[in-house]
Amino acid sequence: MSTALPARGRPCAGAMGALLAGRGIAGMAALRRSVVSPAGRHTASLIFLHGSGDTGQGVRTWIKQILNQDMAFQHIKVIYPTAPARPYTPMKGATSTVWFDRYKISIDCPEHIESIDSMCQGLTDLINDEMKNGITKDRILIGGFSMGGGMAMHLAYRFHQDLAGVFALSSFLNKDSAVYEALKRNEGVLPELFQCHGTADELVLYSWGEETNKMLKSLGVSTSLHTFPNLNHELNRKEIEELKTWILKKLPIEAEMSNE
Repeated sequence: MSTALPARGRPCAGAMGALLAGRGIAGMAALRRSVVSPAGRHTASLIFLHGSGDTGQGVRTWIKQILNQDMAFQHIKVIYPTAPARPYTPMKGATSTVWFDRYKISIDCPEHIESIDSMCQGLTDLINDEMKNGITKDRILIGGFSMGGGMAMHLAYRFHQDLAGVFALSSFLNKDSAVYEALKRNEGVLPELFQCHGTADELVLYSWGEETNKMLKSLGVSTSLHTFPNLNHELNRKEIEELKTWILKKLPIEAEMSNE
């Protein structure tokens, strides 16, 4: 009995891909994005990746409905990009806005690594845009819902280990994930992971999120797993409020003078 909108209620972890190697997808110069500007001076950025079949504007609206207002901050720009449309195997090849493709929605199958890596290039462009605006990588957070959280873990733990942190809401990594292989070779400090998962999730099982959390912890990631009893594949107010508290802990307003 999910109250999520149908497109958001699908699991996420495999997504867009080989279309976005540089900056242009189907003639688009960059990923479309919906932005919530900070109320004050911009000193940090948050990138929120939607679930499969959704859009940046869609997940922003969903969160706004839950909170009765935008998720907004005094000093943090919130960016909701939209994945380019691509054929998606779990939908029998129908076109969908997904961050990467996947062979099936399961923790036990191989990752569609080509499409994952291609999308990591496109999202790196977005991180670089923020850096050009004067925001250092240790003042950028990335995360998302379902597939968006899976995408964020690939992006941060394989390619951008100097980001401020990662969040994954109702998300998972496949058992043989390239993320785990990358972390086995890592010796540096890794971004902290904030994870949330509902025990009643029938699309991305709670046990998949739990296994992902345990694996990442065993590989040196500082993790927290926030459990929500009876929550299906959806977001709720308590979860978003806890996420906001964590965001402000990782990107405190007191640090804004460091960008002078």
